[in-house]
Amino acid sequence: MAIASPPTPAIPVNDGKARHLTGLHMPPIALPATDGSSVNLAALEGLTVLYAYPRTSPADGAALDGWDAIPGARGCTPQSCAFRDHFVELKQLGVSHLFGLSTQHTDYQKEAADRLHLPFPLLSDSNLALARALDLPLFSAAGLTLLKRLTLIIENGRIEKVFYPVFPPERNAPDVIACLASRKG
Repeated sequence: MAIASPPTPAIPVNDGKARHLTGLHMPPIALPATDGSSVNLAALEGLTVLYAYPRTSPADGAALDGWDAIPGARGCTPQSCAFRDHFVELKQLGVSHLFGLSTQHTDYQKEAADRLHLPFPLLSDSNLALARALDLPLFSAAGLTLLKRLTLIIENGRIEKVFYPVFPPERNAPDVIACLASRKG
């Protein structure tokens, strides 16, 4: 019996919806985190990496209907795991703060953070306050408003670099590392 291979994800294209972000200052919005804290990205000192992803699937792996056909939707778990696996290297490159961000509620995110053994918190923008303040790229699926996948390098509250679109998701952490290493060079 042959084992079915996973579906080929739809590849996102750069629609230009993140080009305005470089140089912006983070708005003073507190977001709930899976470690129980509240994080105001505008107030953080040093280097912050914030990767936004649409949503993690539940523990049983069930995706939304049509998920694979949405460009850039699949890959949230591999992206988070790549940041987990490169956490020490990111710290060595001067990253003071690392966060994942989605529109899922903190309770849902906490299960994923625990299951994936993430050494950093996930932030919830379930009310879309940050997404609206920064005009982040969004899409809808199954009646949910979700973030398109992107990553921000933020220094002292100012967006210095934007990765968008992010594909493939598992390459995002190594791409961020290469960017940070070139800055130190």
